[in-house]
Amino acid sequence: MDLLNALVVLANFVIIPGIAYGSTLALGALGITLIYGILRFSNFAHGDTMAFGGMFAVLGTWWLQSKGISIAPLPTALLVIPFAIVLMILFLLFCDRTIYRYYRKVKASPIILVMASLGITFIMNGLVRFIIGPGERRFADGTRFLISARDFKAMTGLNEGLAIRLSQVITFVAAIIIVAALFWFLNKTRTGKSMRAFSDNEDLALLSGINPEKVVTIVWVLVAILATVSGTLYGLDKTYKPFTYFMLLLPMFAAAIVGGLGNPVGAIAGGFVIAFSEIFVTYAFKKFFGYILPKDMLPSGIIQIISTDYKFAVSFTILVLVLLFRPTGIFKGQSI
Repeated sequence: MDLLNALVVLANFVIIPGIAYGSTLALGALGITLIYGILRFSNFAHGDTMAFGGMFAVLGTWWLQSKGISIAPLPTALLVIPFAIVLMILFLLFCDRTIYRYYRKVKASPIILVMASLGITFIMNGLVRFIIGPGERRFADGTRFLISARDFKAMTGLNEGLAIRLSQVITFVAAIIIVAALFWFLNKTRTGKSMRAFSDNEDLALLSGINPEKVVTIVWVLVAILATVSGTLYGLDKTYKPFTYFMLLLPMFAAAIVGGLGNPVGAIAGGFVIAFSEIFVTYAFKKFFGYILPKDMLPSGIIQIISTDYKFAVSFTILVLVLLFRPTGIFKGQSI
């Protein structure tokens, strides 16, 4: 019985949050690796792209809620995501046509594109703060828990209750569907194959008649989908706060690099590696060990490796170690 209680504690505070957080990081890292693999630069604006897409979803959700429209028990935000994606596609294509396209035409070095993305980051961050404000914005509705701790205790008779939020399940399921659809698109469709060819050898792809502007457009469409969905679902699961998405940039880049920058499979694996590393290192294991260790062997402290205040230091440390000892990542970084 004590072992079961210990496993419930671990599932409640490490495994389930790690799966939900890892799904968000995986979707974010996929967007980063798509841009790196095809457009050949590191997009430092991706965190704020998620914030921008999430902002559209928040505003749309508030409007529907004010009209009394909902899809309970599911969150109303799920109705808004398709419209938020369309707005995000238009915004990213506008940024590409007005900024990135010029640097592609003059064949600017990747560092110039990186600096341009930093400029877009500050613009997007300022717009989001101006439109929706810098504070936390809650927009979740519908059923909060798929399984509540109280109901789980009543069903099992255990001391510990397992709580699974509906937003966590939606995040994981959405990640599976989007990843499966993306891999099908890249590997089975003609457009996806042309994108892969363009990524492998740009000059040869041009000689084969592939339209580079079409490829670039599709990339931004895919990035808008990934960023809007991940930004909205992260806001549903946690809370929507613009600065949080800027902070997510480090673990998302770490996930992409740990998995192998430019490799979609690596981006997914890296997302879960970073997520579970952050949660495992910052979780206080006192309750867990309280069930599996004799009382005389239980330490007096909270048994925490580092404080949650230093959560992002875990991503940074892993990133540095990977760059030092295996710069190609878990999976060898390659074009998509």
